[in-house]
Amino acid sequence: MVEKAKDFPGPAGGTPLNHLNGHEEAETREFSAIQMEQIRRLTRIGTALSAERNIERLFEMIVEGAREFTGADGGTLYITSDDETALQFAIVQTETLHVRMGGTGGKITWKPVRLLNSEGLPNHGNVSAHVALTGDTINIPDVYDAEGFDFQGTRNFDAQTGYRSKSMLVVPMKNHENDIIGVLQLLNARDEKRNAVVSFSPKCQEMTESLASQAAVALSNNRLIHDLEALMESFIRAIATAIDEKSPYTGGHVRRVAGLSMEIARKINDMKDGPYADVCFSDDQLKELQTAAWLHDVGKVTTPEYVVDKATKLETIFDRIELLRLRFELCGLQAKLRKSNQEAIPELAQTEQNDEMENTLREEFHLLSDANNGSERMSDEMMDKVRAIAARTWELNGKREPLLSPEDVENLNIRQGTLSARERKIIQNHATMTYKILSQLPFPKKLRHVPDYAAAHHETPNGKGYPRGLSAAQLSLQSRILALADVFEALTAKDRPYKKGKTLSEAMHTLEMMVKDGYIDPDLFALFQGEKIHLDYARRELSPQQIDSAG
Repeated sequence: MVEKAKDFPGPAGGTPLNHLNGHEEAETREFSAIQMEQIRRLTRIGTALSAERNIERLFEMIVEGAREFTGADGGTLYITSDDETALQFAIVQTETLHVRMGGTGGKITWKPVRLLNSEGLPNHGNVSAHVALTGDTINIPDVYDAEGFDFQGTRNFDAQTGYRSKSMLVVPMKNHENDIIGVLQLLNARDEKRNAVVSFSPKCQEMTESLASQAAVALSNNRLIHDLEALMESFIRAIATAIDEKSPYTGGHVRRVAGLSMEIARKINDMKDGPYADVCFSDDQLKELQTAAWLHDVGKVTTPEYVVDKATKLETIFDRIELLRLRFELCGLQAKLRKSNQEAIPELAQTEQNDEMENTLREEFHLLSDANNGSERMSDEMMDKVRAIAARTWELNGKREPLLSPEDVENLNIRQGTLSARERKIIQNHATMTYKILSQLPFPKKLRHVPDYAAAHHETPNGKGYPRGLSAAQLSLQSRILALADVFEALTAKDRPYKKGKTLSEAMHTLEMMVKDGYIDPDLFALFQGEKIHLDYARRELSPQQIDSAG
């Protein structure tokens, strides 16, 4: 039994395909193939638009894609200005005149199309402005015969170039909120078979409107991503500025460390031989390092200011050396009073003993004042003298009290610098807090290592760093770069209250010692010195007297 043939519908519900003659069937299939190819083109263009992240290239792709499937000789893309008062030229292309402006070729300097005329009324005389104002598509077979729009500028352009503008299709670009974000204008649809300019067909108009819709979504997404990245970067820099400003002595530290880190990374990218010949940081990796550098001290928001700003050994909320000064003065006064009450001592001897006591107290206070500065390393002899002075007493409310408290002695006998062991741990805890804070943030995939790099800026190849004591094998190159930048900035900083900035030669000598002791990556230091990164930094950031000949 033979099954009866079924009817298959023709295009647009017309005559079934199996009822067409051979010629009609061939034309129908050709028409269908053309339609399918147009749809495939539109799909490919839409996919490409969605994937493109370079906004200038995205602009070009919108115009090129529209011209491709409409056969348009020319195309112009306008983007609505931020204040929505004008259309700014983004792309201008005309194939027969070999014109390609805007996009990756640079910005167009032509004046924008105003959406309001000189009287403040909607500019419906300009076709692109009219489309932006109304959201309607305009399809004109011949601009020379069109009514309602002013095409004098087009006529002037044709007169200057010998071009003949004819058919024009102007389509609004609407985003997901139905706002007009741009206008796509196509010029002179071409029929290749007849080698003639024709009108834009309804099908071309429909496809262009579809493309414009996809392009608007892609453009909106691109702008949204760009705006979010710009917001995040601005927020990061604002946080870094706040951290720097928390202490009047570290202003600019984060900025300098971030800049130096990027300079080192870019030099590594330039290397053609040596240990970094095969290392090349991508744009995303550079951005990741830069973000980590800007945030490396974020943990200091939890560090007490008196520790961060501790300029002297006895400083907390204020410098307690002034309390010692008062005690010494009272101690001297009390000694005078005791001596004046002793009848057995002649007046002259009493005066001499008083003077001797005053001199002794003055010398002892001077010694403590020098120790308090922390500018020089404390010797064992100096520490013993502090303990001896601590044995002296004075009277307070009828009771004998030590002139120096145990805490005073502990702080004054800090071997080097101004921080006690307890305070140093508080300072070091900022690295732990940096990781704790940053690890809670949902960084995008391309920035996922920011918490690790930022928190490891005090780790060292010899495993003696903090907070985790990572080994050389566990330390990323990015963390080593950040560590070197942080140390060099700290050595040369001229705004610290507890030390003066080292000269260039002194700083480089210190780094050399740190390399020998395993605190700094030797290959990185060799690059830093060999490429004279330290000199470039010094010219930008250091005072002239710090840049000595040995640097």
